[in-house]
Amino acid sequence: MRKLGFMFILSVLFLTACKGPGLYSYSVERIWDRGTHAAFTSLIEFNGKYYCSFREGYSHIFDENGDAEGHVIVLESKDGDSWKQVLDTGLEGIDCRDPKLCVTPDGRMMVLFGGSTYRNKELISQQGYVMFSKDGKTFSTPEKIVFDPRPENESNWLWRVTWNGDKGYGVSYGSGTAGRTLILYETGDGINYRQVKSFDVEGFPNETTLRFLPDGRMLAMIRYDDYNGGPECLGEWGVSEAPYTEWNLKRMGLRVGGQDFLVLDDGTVLAGTRSYAIGNHCKTIILRGNADGDFQEVFTLPSDGDTSYPGMLVVGKELWVSYYSTAGTPGKAAIFLAKIPLTALSGV
Repeated sequence: MRKLGFMFILSVLFLTACKGPGLYSYSVERIWDRGTHAAFTSLIEFNGKYYCSFREGYSHIFDENGDAEGHVIVLESKDGDSWKQVLDTGLEGIDCRDPKLCVTPDGRMMVLFGGSTYRNKELISQQGYVMFSKDGKTFSTPEKIVFDPRPENESNWLWRVTWNGDKGYGVSYGSGTAGRTLILYETGDGINYRQVKSFDVEGFPNETTLRFLPDGRMLAMIRYDDYNGGPECLGEWGVSEAPYTEWNLKRMGLRVGGQDFLVLDDGTVLAGTRSYAIGNHCKTIILRGNADGDFQEVFTLPSDGDTSYPGMLVVGKELWVSYYSTAGTPGKAAIFLAKIPLTALSGV
């Protein structure tokens, strides 16, 4: 367990306005920057306060000695302007990555993250861990999540959990001697997960975000990677009705990475993802779409290089987006929070 230190974060504020009748302004604050590599964010509201989580380490994966030992940080804010650290924890010899926040049906904050183990810079295994907090200040000791049945592969990463009623759902991905896997799981306690659906996959599917429509249908946005640069790197969009064993899946018109999305009251889907349009100068962008998976880019956040993994939250009439970027500091990344008027994303 790392020593916990409280600190308020100095921020840098930017204001930008578009021209014409749709005039608006938005802000971007740097809420964490210790000259390290801070990345892979999540953002929620819990008990009237705001929380942002992320991984901090020497670099995207390895430190100067070739070790991967990233740790999990959670920040708290009353207003989204001033932030203080409430958690800094890690596991010896394990790279703790992509902490994702959610609120359980019984009113606890849940922190889900992946633990990656390396040997000579080779990934040996991936294991999911979870922590809980009743007050946003004191967190339980990380414990391993349990799959039923246990997957054949040693590396299985449950990347995010979304709750609907008293059940939580998430998709794990893995690779190993049993081949590439993509599996939908259901949980009632955040620790034990029952398999619902094993997808037939080709290529390299991995990070998956799930959300729900008011009528109970489940939506999925799936990242694909194709290291040969072919068309199989396009993201996949899915829709399913309960019990979520049959899916309508289709390829999207763009590549996604570290993606999050949410559904507004009018059915509009807003998604945040990495844009790969310009080679080494990736951006974090906002997409507007619908339940049919028809998306278009509507906003580009100040970002560059190693960037993305947004957390998204509607606060009043604004969309708040946490994300990371190495803009101006190659190899090192800071955490940013953007506050964007929803009218700027409406297309009206």
